[in-house]
Amino acid sequence: MALTKDASVAGQGAQGSFARGLAGVVAAETVLSAVEGEAGRLIIRGRRVEDLAPHMRYEAVAAMLLDGFAPVEGDFAGAIGKARKAAFTRFQGRLSGAGAPKDPVEAMRLLLAGIGDGDPLASPAGLIAATAVAAAMAIRASRGLDAVTPDAGLPHALDLRRMVTGTLSDAAEARAFETYLVTVIDHGLNASTFTARVVASTEAGLSSAVIAALSALKGRLHGGAPGPVLDMLDEIGTADAAEGWLDGRVASGERIMGFGHRAYRVRDPRADVLRAAVATLGDRDGRLDLARAVEKAALEVLARRKSGRRLDVNVEFYTALLLERLGIPREGFTPIFAAGRVAGWIAHALEQQQGGGLIRPESRYIGPLPA
Repeated sequence: MALTKDASVAGQGAQGSFARGLAGVVAAETVLSAVEGEAGRLIIRGRRVEDLAPHMRYEAVAAMLLDGFAPVEGDFAGAIGKARKAAFTRFQGRLSGAGAPKDPVEAMRLLLAGIGDGDPLASPAGLIAATAVAAAMAIRASRGLDAVTPDAGLPHALDLRRMVTGTLSDAAEARAFETYLVTVIDHGLNASTFTARVVASTEAGLSSAVIAALSALKGRLHGGAPGPVLDMLDEIGTADAAEGWLDGRVASGERIMGFGHRAYRVRDPRADVLRAAVATLGDRDGRLDLARAVEKAALEVLARRKSGRRLDVNVEFYTALLLERLGIPREGFTPIFAAGRVAGWIAHALEQQQGGGLIRPESRYIGPLPA
């Protein structure tokens, strides 16, 4: 692993390169995933996301990511199932009382903070399970609902949705939800994954890395975008109103939620995977037709108003439609994202620990100097 020296040390007069937000800086070498922004490709362990997400179980893709970094032989899915039960027992009662956080991500953080780095649950299978259980419990607690006991015999994705909604998915719903979890399982060196690697580089344990990554995901610029997509659709209301609403939005300098991505210069490949997944669930209330009309109008408005920059639909747009259709409340979108991304966080943390070294970039001092 190699870090670029992006700043000078005060008092030495040397001038290093500076990249705000570390944009364009290569901070790690990884075998886990590659985001090819110009080509619009996401590769996970040598396979395109569109070849994995619609067909594979979440546990299988998690094992694929962890292979070579953690033991995943044998019944890895069964180990995750057993760990869901253990995590539920550990977490029971911790979100009750006047001092319990109301925000679901903060409630998740409280629950996961009870897993120390030397805890039996601080294993890859344990933390994948615990993050899912914490997400479900936190979402239900935020709505005043009792927690749903895990079923260790169910596939992970199926049990996660059951713990959130209280109902068992049919085959189409189960496949669509699993497709979502696999689609978001890893995505290069995004802010939360980088946070996990920074913490892991200090030789802190996996639990610390996961909790730190979750805290990074909580920020509005990282994990919180799908909810506002639905707010936008609510405001637009009908397909006929889409172009005028969107044109006014762009003219006033505001963003269109669900369009554009920091990494991709073309269409986000995950958007098409999730668009296809939503379509398998049907369109009982016309929401999908509205979304398609908004997508078409947004692309036309953006091409006209932002002709110098390609802006296309991103993963958040169809994430919002899919999770809404599956009965996940808006305040639960970020916790569910975390339950999907946690396997990637863990794999990156382990990869960093295997030989990445301490992540310690420099800064450029621009304050006053002593006389």
